[in-house]
Amino acid sequence: MAARAQDAATQQQIDKLSGQIQDVLAAQAAQEKRISALERQISDLGSQANQAGAGGFASQDDLKKLAEQVQEIDKKRQEDNERVLKELEQLEKSLGASPPGRHSPPEISPTPLKSHSTDGGGQTGYDYTVRKGDTILAIAKAYRDQGIKVTTDQILKANPGLDPKNLKVGQKIFIPAPAP
Repeated sequence: MAARAQDAATQQQIDKLSGQIQDVLAAQAAQEKRISALERQISDLGSQANQAGAGGFASQDDLKKLAEQVQEIDKKRQEDNERVLKELEQLEKSLGASPPGRHSPPEISPTPLKSHSTDGGGQTGYDYTVRKGDTILAIAKAYRDQGIKVTTDQILKANPGLDPKNLKVGQKIFIPAPAP
């Protein structure tokens, strides 16, 4: 009888945390849409400003304000990502064990900064070799824990063609260094 009550309480806690995670993910998706819209606006404004004889549709101050808004939204998106990770960790702790297939975070030792070329542009960062149980999210978190601020999106953009759902043990991926 006590076990059933404990199971019901645990299930309620899981349902509550799942709902909170879904709310955070929905907010994150909305922010990503706003970021995309602002990036399009910046691109459009830049194109208009560069047109010959355009008469200047946007001033440098307008573009600077817009860029600051995009940075603020991106900062909030990253905070939401961290909040989701913390919620997941709390859920894992409340269950008292790791879910099946879940491994401890990868141990990383950042390699020396290297130059890497993607789409003709040079970038500095670190090489990482995928290990059993690694996910892009866990790798990004491990680097952030080492003080290297990187997101899963940045890793995926730096590794064109990388399938985050099909990482192979021994596969080398590039982790971009944060902009100075």
